[in-house]
Amino acid sequence: MQYIKRTILVRSGLLNQLRLNVRWSSSLKIRDKESIQPERSFKSSDLSVRLAAPHQLQPKPDVSALTFGKYFTDHMLKVFYYESLGGWQAPEITPFENLVLHPAAKVLHYAVELFEGMKAYRGIDGKIRIFRPELNMERMNTSAIRSGLPTFNGNELIKCLNRLISIDQEWVPHSEASSLYIRPTLIGIDPTLGVAASDSALLYVILCPVGTYFKNSSKEVGVSLLADPRYTRAWPGGCGDRKMGSNYAPTIHVQREAAEKGLQQVLWLYGYDNQLTEVGTMNIFMFYLNENGERELVTPPLNGLILPGVTRNSILALGRELKQFKVSERKITMDEVHRLILENRLLELFGAGTACIVSPISFIDYAGQGLHIPTLEQPEPIYKMFLKCLSDIQYGYITDHPWALPID
Repeated sequence: MQYIKRTILVRSGLLNQLRLNVRWSSSLKIRDKESIQPERSFKSSDLSVRLAAPHQLQPKPDVSALTFGKYFTDHMLKVFYYESLGGWQAPEITPFENLVLHPAAKVLHYAVELFEGMKAYRGIDGKIRIFRPELNMERMNTSAIRSGLPTFNGNELIKCLNRLISIDQEWVPHSEASSLYIRPTLIGIDPTLGVAASDSALLYVILCPVGTYFKNSSKEVGVSLLADPRYTRAWPGGCGDRKMGSNYAPTIHVQREAAEKGLQQVLWLYGYDNQLTEVGTMNIFMFYLNENGERELVTPPLNGLILPGVTRNSILALGRELKQFKVSERKITMDEVHRLILENRLLELFGAGTACIVSPISFIDYAGQGLHIPTLEQPEPIYKMFLKCLSDIQYGYITDHPWALPID
């Protein structure tokens, strides 16, 4: 493992040249690509800015008090879409404010809505960087297609985001334990009842400084999970691979059930064989010794049941580039996890996502059994290696990396 760490350090040049070498999204079919019409998009060159007045500016919280999603910056980005007016209107940055919606707006009745999540980081050099925003833009457009909402040119939205973050740059924490969370959201606002595509929409972006996603220092103690086969997050032909609000509301009851048992998150299972799909809102990885005695990193495939995560994609790319262990995308079942534990071949389980980056898993409550996961008992766990490598890119320790987009 020391060799792997040294390899990461000496290969900073290699990492700087790393390009996508992993299949990104199985959900982006050819017809989906053809549905995205960038020529109909809004333009960043049309962006207008209305700054908040002094009395509208909010006090910035202490970094040590940051939690996820509680505080918001002084400004937001809004772009309206009206089919009757030719489509997308000019984007605007305004003071942070409440939205005004008609009571019959599609989003309120039929969940015609989707969102994204990404982060901006203040590096050791003081520069602010966004991590791989182009992948979020692609995923946002695939979600829009499935929701019957208008698509847009992702590069134009990134340019608008650049300006928004630049205006609110003092909200980006001066801390490597914190970041600025970026929440783009697209909603159908047609003021009509009836299940149908919305001819009007609103794309808006809000920003919030955030600290650690899990409370109680769970990055050190590990995340505990409830795995209950009675509950399913996604199914074939559904929308489990799209980041739509309708995927999340049904999970709240199960999350509450996990909390009542003293557990932190839900391990979502699917099918008669109880396949592992996601952990809460994270992708899941397993590191183990395979039948040939090789160390292998495995994660569920992009088969429509899981979200094509940006962090997932990044970990797969880094693991394959390092060539220190086998990397696979395949089905994982609870029977396999249980067997690997009994045979002392399971090394680590960890979740990966934008909000938490990488989080180790230490316990699973499954079928009346408490399964102890030895992630934190490894002398040099690979989840820490991935966390450090991603953090080094995000916070500028590895300079000029193609995954880190600097804010002008």
